[in-house]
Amino acid sequence: MEFRVKDLALAEEGKNRIDWAEAHMPVLVALRQKYEKTKPLKGIRVAGCLHVTKETGVLVRTLKAAGAELSWCGCNPLSTQDDVAASLAKDEGIAIFASRGVTSKEYYDDIHSAMKLDPHVTIDDGADLTVEMHKGMPKSIRGGTEETTTGVIRLRAMQKAGKLAYPIIAVNDAETKHDFDNIYGTGQSALDGIIRATNILVSGKNVVIAGYGHVGKGVARRAAGLGANVIVTEVDPIAALKAKLDGYSVAKMNKAAEIGDIFVTTTGCKDVIVDRDIAKMKDGAILANAGHFNVEISIPGIESQTVQKKEINDHTMQYSLKNGKRVYLIGEGRLVNLAAAEGHPSEVMDMSFANQFLAVLKLAQQGQTMKPLVYNIDKAQDQEIALAKLQSMGVEIDSLTPAQKAYLEGFAEGT
Repeated sequence: MEFRVKDLALAEEGKNRIDWAEAHMPVLVALRQKYEKTKPLKGIRVAGCLHVTKETGVLVRTLKAAGAELSWCGCNPLSTQDDVAASLAKDEGIAIFASRGVTSKEYYDDIHSAMKLDPHVTIDDGADLTVEMHKGMPKSIRGGTEETTTGVIRLRAMQKAGKLAYPIIAVNDAETKHDFDNIYGTGQSALDGIIRATNILVSGKNVVIAGYGHVGKGVARRAAGLGANVIVTEVDPIAALKAKLDGYSVAKMNKAAEIGDIFVTTTGCKDVIVDRDIAKMKDGAILANAGHFNVEISIPGIESQTVQKKEINDHTMQYSLKNGKRVYLIGEGRLVNLAAAEGHPSEVMDMSFANQFLAVLKLAQQGQTMKPLVYNIDKAQDQEIALAKLQSMGVEIDSLTPAQKAYLEGFAEGT
């Protein structure tokens, strides 16, 4: 078996971490137990391009138990947990090509190595694997999934341009993904990354959050919970209005730049913080990105004003500017929750990866009959996963009576 990891000697530590995650992912484990005997993915080749974390390790185990043949690579140069990658190679026996801190060339080399499996199904986070698959004529491909907002945006653009060659299920758009993974997962883990990298006191700070989508809402809520004064910047008037009515200040970035202590970008767009904003910042301002790609904070915009760079720790770079001030960039402007921390808590990824598993199952069985479009997760699947999660937490809910169902589905009853 071909693979590329940093150090196989890390495998035992990685296995322990995957075991820990598995103990906190009951929905995905229940799916494994349901399908490991029938093996509906037997003969199906799956190529994954996801953050190589302990939670991803549980997904890999589940796909493998269902019969899939797997290849894998990381979807971000700084998000791979090397011990987990080692365990997936040694203990799970999959063709994995991933290590932390790869160059851009090495990153794409790993993607191309994973593609050699000639997959029936792709699992992607950010759409880099999917885009690379489209550069050569897909051979055995039946369909793919997409995990994150940025990737879904790219793939819908491909569909609009008539360039999408095979069906994609937008796992990100499932309510049990973006309403939980993005809000509760990123909300907690982004601040975790900032605190691990700096040990700064959040309470009393002005925290500027660029974007008030699901991720922005989550980060804002948790920053406020830690005592921060939250300032939101937006381009969407509806999102800005929501932020204002949720109790946060709303301002343009050029104003927020002058008063912010900590900046977190969450938009999925590029050039959210640029050179003119950086020039206005306080001495000691901290910059972090919680969007998928490292284009939200303009690194060239920082470096164009820099007279000296100094690495403070493995995650934090100090930039001394021409105006005498210093700014600090965490994780090279990449996903702060994975570059400087461990990513989302396992309990949240349980639902996201349950959606991934069921989407792969659907594509393996029906992908050849589906049109090359971006599809949403079925509402019934969303509700099934939410109910399973509640049950694992010991929570019971009511159900509609026949009379209530008839009332909601009818129109005859009035005042």
